Amino acid sequence: MRGYRDLMVWQRSMGLAEGVYRLTKNFPGEERFGLTSQTRRAAVSVPANIAEGYGRGTRPSYASFVRIAQGSLKELETHLILAQRIGFCTDRDTEGLLGEADEIGRMLRSLLTKLSPKP
Repeated sequence: MRGYRDLMVWQRSMGLAEGVYRLTKNFPGEERFGLTSQTRRAAVSVPANIAEGYGRGTRPSYASFVRIAQGSLKELETHLILAQRIGFCTDRDTEGLLGEADEIGRMLRSLLTKLSPKP
């Protein structure tokens, strides 16, 4: 592996962020600084934290940033579910994104296990 960009979890989380940007483009204009911004920030935070942790150069620091990425992923899921519930998008609009988020969550847990010290 040459760097974080070679990690499948980083690549897939970048794809998830792209999908979130496409979806939120259709949110109401008055939400530009509300749910649209919050949803996009959470989505971007996932690959950004994977990259930042990798760049720190130590396992404990990297693990810490992977945990932050996990939290951002859960925040993103919550924003997407809220957007459905208030009618900004449909279940069908978010089904693929939420499925991808679930898979990325499993990948992050696996990465965290690999980074954790062995007893």
